Amino acid sequence: MKNRVTGLGGFFFKTADPKKTKEWYRKHLGIPAGDYGWSFLWQDADGNPGRTEWSPMKEDTPYFKPSEKQFMMNFRVADLEGLLAVLKEEGVEIIGEMETYSYGKFGWIMDPEGNKIELWEPREEGF
Repeated sequence: MKNRVTGLGGFFFKTADPKKTKEWYRKHLGIPAGDYGWSFLWQDADGNPGRTEWSPMKEDTPYFKPSEKQFMMNFRVADLEGLLAVLKEEGVEIIGEMETYSYGKFGWIMDPEGNKIELWEPREEGF
């Protein structure tokens, strides 16, 4: 399976006060974060649009479970179902079941250091 990951889909991290953290990033770095953070919009070398999510989350969020780490990476993938099958065969720990939403499919794995990684197959490549 070639090119398992096609890009960084997002970076999520825990913070004691997400509102205060977002205000700091807005003031000092110009990131106009909303309720869920901010979407950085970009284009690849071929001109295809994409986005990368940045999201400070409450420090007691259960979203990172079973990881106890302070952050979670989200990687963009082209074939989530196929990749999850290959990863399972390779002995990678799969967390829960794949979920499908209007904006894409999601799956979760754990790396050897206990970091939960979210895998995202965007519904359309422009996202």
